[in-house]
Amino acid sequence: MPHALLSLITYLPLAGALVAWLFCRGGAAQDILARRIGIGTSLAVLALSVALWCGFNPATPGLQFETRLGWVSDAGISYHTGVDGISLVFILLTAFLTPLAMATGARSIRTQGREFVAAMLLLETALFGLFSAQDLLLFYVFYEATLIPASLMIGIWGGPKRAWASLQFFLFTFGGSLFMLIALIVMWQQAGTTDIPSLMQAGFSHSLQGWLLLAFLLAFGVKLPLFPLHAWLPDAYSEAPAPASAMLSGVLSKTGAYGLLRFGVLMFPDAAHLFAPYVLALGVVAILYAAFVAFAQTDMKRVIAYSSFSHMGMIAVGLFTLTAEGIDGAIFQMLSHGVVIAALFFCVSAVAVRSETQQISALGGVARQMPVLAVLTMLFTMANVGLPGTGSFVGELLVLMGAIHVSFWVALLAGGTMIMGAVYMLSLYRRVLFGGLQGTVHLLRDLSMGEIAVLAPLALVTLWMGIHPGSFTRLFDPVVMQAVHHGATAATASLSDGTLHLASR
Repeated sequence: MPHALLSLITYLPLAGALVAWLFCRGGAAQDILARRIGIGTSLAVLALSVALWCGFNPATPGLQFETRLGWVSDAGISYHTGVDGISLVFILLTAFLTPLAMATGARSIRTQGREFVAAMLLLETALFGLFSAQDLLLFYVFYEATLIPASLMIGIWGGPKRAWASLQFFLFTFGGSLFMLIALIVMWQQAGTTDIPSLMQAGFSHSLQGWLLLAFLLAFGVKLPLFPLHAWLPDAYSEAPAPASAMLSGVLSKTGAYGLLRFGVLMFPDAAHLFAPYVLALGVVAILYAAFVAFAQTDMKRVIAYSSFSHMGMIAVGLFTLTAEGIDGAIFQMLSHGVVIAALFFCVSAVAVRSETQQISALGGVARQMPVLAVLTMLFTMANVGLPGTGSFVGELLVLMGAIHVSFWVALLAGGTMIMGAVYMLSLYRRVLFGGLQGTVHLLRDLSMGEIAVLAPLALVTLWMGIHPGSFTRLFDPVVMQAVHHGATAATASLSDGTLHLASR
């Protein structure tokens, strides 16, 4: 059973999607049944993911729960899956957010409920497969598979500009992934395999490492996104329905950061040192640019979208400090940001659905009518700006501790996300929750028990991550420490070889 547990987690959502699609044809009653199947399946997967967590040994930095099956064995391609501490935390994040997004969709998605449930469960399977893949071709297949359900959720259930937002998202991501496909083929040609642990030991030349890392930067930089590859993000996040916005910003954007970590920082440490100054600069630009643009927005969801973009710049900075603290901070920030940004989209959606507008100018005094929402939104707003006691503070602190080893100015400018984030997030909160009453705001009703049941777990996890971060860092820190030590050893060996070569001349 332990070896089958990861496969069961990966493909149970696919089975749920097929059941909902095949057996829930009909009217509203069948849509309700499909939603129950979706929520029940995602909760079962969450329970299995917790069991995976309990059975995981954090003292072992290598792969656990491995499965290896022949696929195209003659070409060195196999179905190889497994988890280490890094991939485990992203599996837990996906399993945690999916049932919450599914429950939110049960209230906000009024049409084609069966199709929505199938798309959400297909996305969950693709994400699990991506995070557990230990073969580069298998990773590519699952990475591309996330495009279909995500694009459909934006294009079918999104806002007025949903078609354009969905098209942008698809074309940007698909175009970027072509660079990954080219890099994959080159690596297979050089090493004769696409097995990721084998590629880690393949010993690619320094020049080839540089070109490969550039290809991966273009591929994953779109999904992260890195500045200036972010043009798809504001429309996709703001036009998508709340459940899709939560999954896009909470998990799907993390696949870009996860890919950069796996196939950049960890696989090509020499090239990563070469590219680090440029990525750090782009990360700082993203932090500051997104913060300024967020302050100028008039749509609530677009403010949250640019806030997400700013925080992803902080994650890029953490990854390319190439220090244990910075990488730990980037991973922790991915987790905390995934929880907080999903919660903020849920809160904004609760107001937008009731008032039938996302425009900040049309809202005001919401806290008088929705005091429970006001309290929870304040918690998530404070978490988003990095208040001590929340998970975001821990992640940002670790990133800045890593950045200070690289440059004082990088740390100072990256730290600007806390100050500028407080400006635009508190401004949004004040105008919407405590501004003067506008229009029909006095008719709004407070959160239902179902909505509280969605937001309360997010609030608890946000506080848990801030108060006891070791629950999560102990899972991935051994992997990061081993990788950083290996990278430092390889760099020293490379420098020694170069010195000996010069001396011989």
